Amino acid sequence: MTSAQFSPGSLVRARGREWIVLNGSDADILRVRPVSGSEEDQTFLHLGLEPEPVTEATFPADAEADREFTARRPSSATPLLLLACRGAGPFRAAGQIAVEPRAYQLVPLLMALKLDVVRLLVADDVGVGKTIGGRLIARELLDRGDITRFAVLCPPHLVDQWTTELEARFHLRAVPVTAHGARAAGARPARRRQHLPRAPVHRDQPRLHQERGYPSISAMPERT
Repeated sequence: MTSAQFSPGSLVRARGREWIVLNGSDADILRVRPVSGSEEDQTFLHLGLEPEPVTEATFPADAEADREFTARRPSSATPLLLLACRGAGPFRAAGQIAVEPRAYQLVPLLMALKLDVVRLLVADDVGVGKTIGGRLIARELLDRGDITRFAVLCPPHLVDQWTTELEARFHLRAVPVTAHGARAAGARPARRRQHLPRAPVHRDQPRLHQERGYPSISAMPERT
């Protein structure tokens, strides 16, 4: 690929890292920002002055045994491409959230949207955004009309946090369901929860798995 072919949105490699080519580039100077950086990290690459040639960014091919699985999942370049074209994404939930997800947090959402029946386990290190990814999936499926309600199975000390975060960041008013809360309100456990469209539930609450009114989607954060 020659310098004239580095169009805006292209991924290039220079100075030991990958960059996204931005508008304002020409045949000699590329205006870029690192794929893992923000708009404030923009800089310029002078093609004639760089110590090493600027090349098209490439990513290692998957092993032969993984190709069948790879065909059904986004590649390692998917988060970078999503980051390059953010602002024109295909997600209906984009206007309903008060958080800016990182590009890699959108990959579970893309995988979920490709499944007829969403069964997805998101496993990663602590603090990298698994919870946000799960909430994005729930918000998107609700906005698309694929589900009408969901439940979150979590430890009791996280019920209030989930309730607050769902409303503050994803505009989803959820109803906390705990044994203590039900007794304090003098309520008798319902045999069905069709009247609770979104409910963070204490994961150890008895009889949950025996009820017939299952939610359309369930999330189980911090399950060990």
